[in-house]
Amino acid sequence: MPRPQRRRRVCSEPEYNEFIPMGSAGNDIVVLSTDEYEAIRLVDFEKKTHEQCAMQMDISRTTVTEIYERARFKLADSIVNGKRLVIEGGSYRLCGGTAAGCCGRACINRLLSSVETVLKKKGGQNIMRIAVTYENGQIFQHFGHTEQFKVYDAEDGKITAEHVVDTNGSGHGALAGFLADNQVDVLICGGIGGGAQNALAEAGIRLYGGVSGNADDAVKALLEGNLGYDPDVHCNHHDHGHGGSHQCGGHGEGHVCGSHGCGK
Repeated sequence: MPRPQRRRRVCSEPEYNEFIPMGSAGNDIVVLSTDEYEAIRLVDFEKKTHEQCAMQMDISRTTVTEIYERARFKLADSIVNGKRLVIEGGSYRLCGGTAAGCCGRACINRLLSSVETVLKKKGGQNIMRIAVTYENGQIFQHFGHTEQFKVYDAEDGKITAEHVVDTNGSGHGALAGFLADNQVDVLICGGIGGGAQNALAEAGIRLYGGVSGNADDAVKALLEGNLGYDPDVHCNHHDHGHGGSHQCGGHGEGHVCGSHGCGK
């Protein structure tokens, strides 16, 4: 018995769903499914990689490639042969931009509303302080073991100041308090455990976990509303027995993070 097809996550349905070439009667039709449209939007319009597209649509990268190539052929068929293009149907679900149903990792609706919420905390002033777990310019991948944070002050969506601070040996339990003492509003990190997430929530610090790569680029993406992150990030280290095969959430399907330095 074949496996049921996983419904692809789509941020919103297209505003325009039919295109007719001038000079064509439109009798021949090409149907582009909504999930195929979403793959085209994310890869060609938003300039995301297939891996980033897969995270947002909640499917595998190979599935994204299949959907994308099929969609590109349909667009070519419409343009070359003058066929009417209709966008409809497909196996998908809408994220809606809400906390419960949002794709979360990169949804523009949720990211912008989250940033706006943080700005309101500042008494109506458009300022925000962002901290990133930091090591040699990159996002350090284990929150509880980070030795440094890079802290950014942003105003009206632009970075106005940045500096690196040492944690001075603070561990899992104390780091949330360390950030709160430094008046941090937002944290960007890689893997992070459930206890630390609860401590951050109690301190009123918004979390964007499961992020990797250059720290400066991640902050810029957050301010622009297109940071890819994992709302369900977790990092299970089991009393810090960091073997090379431990699983660290927030890196995509089936990822083993033993190579990225979580165990430091």
